[in-house]
Amino acid sequence: MTKPKYISKQQALLKMQRYCAYQERSHYETRSKLLSLGIYGEDLEQVMTELVESGFLNEERFARSFARGKFNMKKWGRVRITQELKRRQISAWCIRKAMEEIDPGEYADALKAILHKKATEYAANLPHERRVKLIRYGLQKGYESELIQELLPE
Repeated sequence: MTKPKYISKQQALLKMQRYCAYQERSHYETRSKLLSLGIYGEDLEQVMTELVESGFLNEERFARSFARGKFNMKKWGRVRITQELKRRQISAWCIRKAMEEIDPGEYADALKAILHKKATEYAANLPHERRVKLIRYGLQKGYESELIQELLPE
């Protein structure tokens, strides 16, 4: 692996502004990108500060966008979204704010829909076996076990 060429702090800032403008980024992703560009120490901190101050980088905005997107597009549950945000080193406060983006009614409807869809796939299985598979699938998608049990079709 070759070492990246040194780029100036100003070039790095411009590059990172484009990187952050393309889509919402977490501080962790942005810091990793700067390190891969060969920006370290005080220069890295100055670029990060400039990105935050100019509005290109906002952890709460990232968390809210991430939660909305994963729930609406991939139908992930709160547990999985929370785990992914923690993996990206998002603060607990921002994670709580992100969970506010998920409407409880839509959340239950989404779980019902994915369980119903999977239930038709497992129709040939024995009832107990089908129930176990549906619970496992709901947990895999990141939904709470109590909610899965409550909404599971009989």
